[in-house]
Amino acid sequence: MACTVVCISRALGAGGEEIGRIIAAELGFRYADEEIIVRAAKEAGVSLETVEKAEQTPRLLQRILESMARTPPATEALSGVVPPDPLGTATFEGIIERVIRTLASEGNVIIVAHGASLPLADVSGVLRVLITASPEIRAERLAQKTDVDASGAKKAIQESDSQRQQYLRRFYDVGSELPTHYDLVINTDDLAAPLAARLVVTAAKG
Repeated sequence: MACTVVCISRALGAGGEEIGRIIAAELGFRYADEEIIVRAAKEAGVSLETVEKAEQTPRLLQRILESMARTPPATEALSGVVPPDPLGTATFEGIIERVIRTLASEGNVIIVAHGASLPLADVSGVLRVLITASPEIRAERLAQKTDVDASGAKKAIQESDSQRQQYLRRFYDVGSELPTHYDLVINTDDLAAPLAARLVVTAAKG
């Protein structure tokens, strides 16, 4: 069965963003990454910078949740996608999930990051993909593409992986990310982005 939604989860330095854009071009789909945050921020009535930081900062997240509890965000734009909150309030993770589900319902979209594969696991027509690579290779790529030295790149990879684990645990109660959370897992240690994208496109077309 052909898929109208491709969710790409990726580790820093694995090339997920580049692969996602190639797939979007090949399939003629929208590429949604920051769009998720922008729409969530608009619904929550907070700044984009604040919502972005909330994904990584528990204390800031709590302050946003408390603020949102006092001033419930508008939800009419997403009505019908997820049942309305009976208390008239919404958590940040709930907003992100509603935006993800809205994008999926619109179809023909590549959704990169934000753990989209998890809330859409039960939705038909969705291909869930994990793009990963060994920490050493990812650190090497990061050092090549930025001004960070080898030591700094290695530390950045470690911190990113830790934040990713915390995000999945906090938002989706996933203690350990498993290959079975995805339909396709691609290791880009030796696969160039175009070839990796071709594998995903083939799978998406069914």
